[in-house]
Amino acid sequence: MKPPQTIETQRLLLRKPVIDDARLIFEQYAQDTDVTKYTSWQPHKSIGETVNFVNRCIWVWTNSSEFPYVLIRKGDTQLVGMIEIRQNKHKADLGYVLAKSEWGKGYMPEAVQALIDWALRQDDIYRVWAFCDVENEASVRVMEKVGMHREGVLRRWFIHPNIAKEPRDCYCYAVSK
Repeated sequence: MKPPQTIETQRLLLRKPVIDDARLIFEQYAQDTDVTKYTSWQPHKSIGETVNFVNRCIWVWTNSSEFPYVLIRKGDTQLVGMIEIRQNKHKADLGYVLAKSEWGKGYMPEAVQALIDWALRQDDIYRVWAFCDVENEASVRVMEKVGMHREGVLRRWFIHPNIAKEPRDCYCYAVSK
């Protein structure tokens, strides 16, 4: 899998991260406890943590193991979040995060739909899937809005360190061709 370095939607530009994005990622959402509630990582306490994260994003693009994109609002070029796609054989999975100031504006379904559309056009990808905590209603809405189907509950699937130290139940959503 080798996705394009940029993807455009009606209102967003999805692009490969660069180190200069670290400050905006930190300011927009990485330190926000509301935004990070259901993430796999704890809120960043310093810009240094965010710099390390962006360096990881650049590295995974370089070795083609994962493909994170920053979400840039076209109207004012503001960084509003991130989305990532990862391939495992014939499947691709997604993860995403959005600045709280942008919640409820439809940006994440727009970005998710763009990556699903790209992935399912690839000859070797037959399924795109994602999961979210059973209490993460916003993520459920995103996945349902783009036509993903809830396939079930993954019991004790994932540790969300900002909620609990033990694995929590998650919904699994997918779309396939």
